[in-house]
Amino acid sequence: MRRRWVKVLAITVVVLAVLFTVADRLAVHYADDEATHLAAQKYDYSNSTDGDLEVSIEGFPFLTQAFSRHFGHVRLAASQFTVDTTSNAQGGYLPVKQFHLDLRGVQVTSLAARSAEADLATGSLMLSYDALSGVVTRLTSKGGPIRISQAPGSTEQAARVRVTGTAGGSDLNGTGTVLAQGTEISLNLPGTEQPMATWRVQLPENVGFTSARATSEGVRIGMTGHLVNLGSSRFTR
Repeated sequence: MRRRWVKVLAITVVVLAVLFTVADRLAVHYADDEATHLAAQKYDYSNSTDGDLEVSIEGFPFLTQAFSRHFGHVRLAASQFTVDTTSNAQGGYLPVKQFHLDLRGVQVTSLAARSAEADLATGSLMLSYDALSGVVTRLTSKGGPIRISQAPGSTEQAARVRVTGTAGGSDLNGTGTVLAQGTEISLNLPGTEQPMATWRVQLPENVGFTSARATSEGVRIGMTGHLVNLGSSRFTR
């Protein structure tokens, strides 16, 4: 009789554990979808037809985190969205190849306003050379295609790039700079003191660019933030 009771108890525990796990995964799936929807509204990371955005809440179990309104690790990944120049120049849109943001110690501060804060944010943004070449060619308009490629010598927040082609009847063959500061990315062509274009990226409050480096795949820009205010959604469903 005792063995049967122990067996029944063991089966019950297993069934409850399975049900809890299923409920937990269903809950986190819904929360991920809702967080993705809010991020798309506030930060515009899915503003192109071929763009992709996903927010995932890490850790198990999710439900205990949800009850405490505190999440250890939230990951945001986006790709192929565009940012425009600060001057809204025609043809100045710049596709972002990849965007990653890791949020640590996320605390929901208001359910009604759907706002939250994070202790730490780290991430990176990747710009392809094809995207940079395309936007420079469009903005210069007069001349042939301009090619942006990797160049050595990146320092801290300034990535060095090779610029070749023709603009305004003049040949370009030298080194330019992609500068990342605050929430803005600027591009300087060879021989120019002023940026030919500047783009502003929507980042959570207190997150800013900290590095820029020319790699074989493109220009990789790093970002960091402390005591990050994730704000609230501009819209609701």
